[in-house]
Amino acid sequence: MAKEQMGNFEIPAEMRRIAEQSMQQAQRAFEGFINAAQQAAGEVESHANRARAGTRDVTEKAMSFAERNVAASFDFAQKLVRARDLDEVMRLQREYIQAQIQALNEQAKEIGQTVSKAAMDAARPKF
Repeated sequence: MAKEQMGNFEIPAEMRRIAEQSMQQAQRAFEGFINAAQQAAGEVESHANRARAGTRDVTEKAMSFAERNVAASFDFAQKLVRARDLDEVMRLQREYIQAQIQALNEQAKEIGQTVSKAAMDAARPKF
């Protein structure tokens, strides 16, 4: 008997329409959420790629500077080996120290500029 009573029960058309609208709204909201999440993930990836590029630039500069500084040290050592007296050794030492201080100042400035640019590029919003 309970089965017969349930067989006659119908869901009103208005209730079905409201349920369908609710489902459509939920689907649109979910699609909006997914789109926003994908966009956010793309932004994070973009920032990460720019940060990696900046890091690569800094690393390349640092390696270049290291190579130059080592070459300058070997050049200095060769000059010392050929020095004829203590006065020449002292002059070569003074020149080397002055040249290295100047080179290190320039290198620090250049590295600083590269790091600043990399940070700004990584933080800049992608349009």
